[in-house]
Amino acid sequence: MTTRTRRAGRGELAHCRLLTGAESRPFAGLVVVLAALATACSVPVGVRRVDPHTVHRMLTSNVLSTGRPSGPTGNVLFQRDLVKHFADEPEDALANLHAVVADGQGEADDIFALAELSFLHGEKSGERPYYLAASVYAWAFLFPDRPEEKPSPFDPRFRLACDLYNRGVTAGFASRDRSEVELRSGTFELPFGTLEVELDPAGLRWGNRLLFHFVPVAQLEVRGLPTRHRQPGLGAPLAAGTVPLDPAQQASDLVAPRVKVPVTALLRIDRAREQLATGRVRASLELHAPSGSSSMTIGDEQVPLEVESTATLAAMLAESPVWKREVKGFLQSIETIDKASRLATLRPYRPGLIPVVFVHGTASSAGRWAQMLNELDNEPAIRDGFQFWFFSYDTGNPIAYSAMLLRESLQETVQRLDPEGKDPALRRMVVVGHSQGGLLTKTTAVESGNSFWNNVSHKPLEELDMDEHSRDLLRRALFIHPLPSVERVVFIATPHHGSYIAGSWLAHRVARWVRLPMDVAKLGTDLLIRNEEALALTGVRGIPTSVDNMTPGNPFIRTLVSLPVVPGVTAHSIIAVKGDGPVEEENDGVVDYASAHIEGVESELLVRSGHSCQSNPHTIAEVRRILLLHLAAE
Repeated sequence: MTTRTRRAGRGELAHCRLLTGAESRPFAGLVVVLAALATACSVPVGVRRVDPHTVHRMLTSNVLSTGRPSGPTGNVLFQRDLVKHFADEPEDALANLHAVVADGQGEADDIFALAELSFLHGEKSGERPYYLAASVYAWAFLFPDRPEEKPSPFDPRFRLACDLYNRGVTAGFASRDRSEVELRSGTFELPFGTLEVELDPAGLRWGNRLLFHFVPVAQLEVRGLPTRHRQPGLGAPLAAGTVPLDPAQQASDLVAPRVKVPVTALLRIDRAREQLATGRVRASLELHAPSGSSSMTIGDEQVPLEVESTATLAAMLAESPVWKREVKGFLQSIETIDKASRLATLRPYRPGLIPVVFVHGTASSAGRWAQMLNELDNEPAIRDGFQFWFFSYDTGNPIAYSAMLLRESLQETVQRLDPEGKDPALRRMVVVGHSQGGLLTKTTAVESGNSFWNNVSHKPLEELDMDEHSRDLLRRALFIHPLPSVERVVFIATPHHGSYIAGSWLAHRVARWVRLPMDVAKLGTDLLIRNEEALALTGVRGIPTSVDNMTPGNPFIRTLVSLPVVPGVTAHSIIAVKGDGPVEEENDGVVDYASAHIEGVESELLVRSGHSCQSNPHTIAEVRRILLLHLAAE
């Protein structure tokens, strides 16, 4: 036996031996035991500290956010020994879990898992029956046959079940390319049987209009509108087109031709859990339009509807021709905007709601009010008290002519909608004008007498040599009376004293390309050729455009600013300036503060913004304040 020795340290043995042969076997066994004990130190269950965001993502992960089942559904798959089965044969695994529920052995956890897993398989397979099944299961989870089994609103699965239901209805009734939702009665296949759907055709009516072409909007990305308003709730949110039931009514209800309105499709299933056991589920398909209630009754509770108002507005404007009209409407004549669409709304007239009339500015369109509408129409107090109208006009025309069209459009509309004068709300209009639109707005609330006419001729109108049509046109455009239906006006970035941009050489060069309406062009011939000696101004080459009218010092703009708003009408000013210096020296890039400022208004708000300030949050907040003030004054 060989012995090796070394100098021992303090506390060590003086020597040790190298074991060989049989003596080494017990030591080898000891090594194995020690290795096993060392391995045991790495426990199979433990924790690791991570940041809260990571934990939150793990806890809230679900089929809609990550494409993977949520934690509660994973629990059910494990407890039912279906983890591998669902991964390998999802349809068979779903059938097995459904059988548990149909036999009355399943619980709410199983029904929720069926909803999420059915939607997941529908996403992977693209098969309609699984989307519809997801909706049926989600409804059964949300509205159990026994009220005591209703899930808590604090349960995260509650909101997820609503979303699964909504998405399931959308995809279950989607067209082949999924660009729209096809609402109809019929018998639809389910993985475990059939779904019999009944749709009442009367549900597709919206007043005297028919709803059609239903576009799913929940999955749309919105651009161009800085805020997105949606009401979370139940039902598939859609954007619907509308057409009048009677084409002859198109002009009478003011609804713009390409309007889209937010609607909600609801698949109502009575005693859903009981029907799951039969394999034959009966349901009714309902369509809820915007003028109705924002909630519906299910059982003994009020449930909010899912509504996507901003996405619907954006979808409508994305297809609207208004953007093409902006420059075209400046350069061309009134024929570019026909009479029927000068004054338009997004919803049919509703008695009792006060009209708010928006009037856009130069080379602009009604589409520029989108963000203001997006905000105001989503405030319940304002939405329930007002209806929004939009006036469109060709902005290169003489301002007196465009203002005449505004006043006459409002007068004709009030007379047509309420010939007997029974709706006092129509006599409490608020007119809001931006830029040139503010000048048009002011003409609804002034008495001109002969002021404008004196700029044209030193002879009475009746003594001029012209046909009666031209004479009537001059009378309607230049002898202005306040509208009895207008009670409040709001001027936004309005060039009351003219715009320095309009007075520039370039603006006047561009204005030469403006084509006037035929009746205005003929009027120019009558005045300048047949009545040249009666003109108050010399050297006039033609009928002025809006650019001429807004040039500082022009007789028209000087006369209009001198006319006070008549008693009984309240006026407000919102003035934009870009710089941070003294406001008297600032401008908005188009209009000087000194031009936009006038005396006699009830309020004046200064907004640090460029000229196009309609979407500025401070501008919108001020219009909101004014409208709420108007409601309170009632």
